[in-house]
Amino acid sequence: MEEMIEKLAARIAVEILKQPRRTIRPDEALISSGLIDSFSLMDLSLLVENNFGVRIEDTELNAETFDTLEQLAQLINGRK
Repeated sequence: MEEMIEKLAARIAVEILKQPRRTIRPDEALISSGLIDSFSLMDLSLLVENNFGVRIEDTELNAETFDTLEQLAQLINGRK
């Protein structure tokens, strides 16, 4: 799971935040902190679907479902 978290962090930094040197901690709040805004949630969903082959429902695009890389990785693992 650590490898998945590292991959997620790198892709989010490059593709969504447009900050390739940005380091995202596994327990860092993504949504509730405002790092990922509501406009970027769809991009995050597409990133997960395209890179990990799992679907995230529109109703799951919120801080309650996944707010950290750890939570997102658990969601992905649960769907594989």
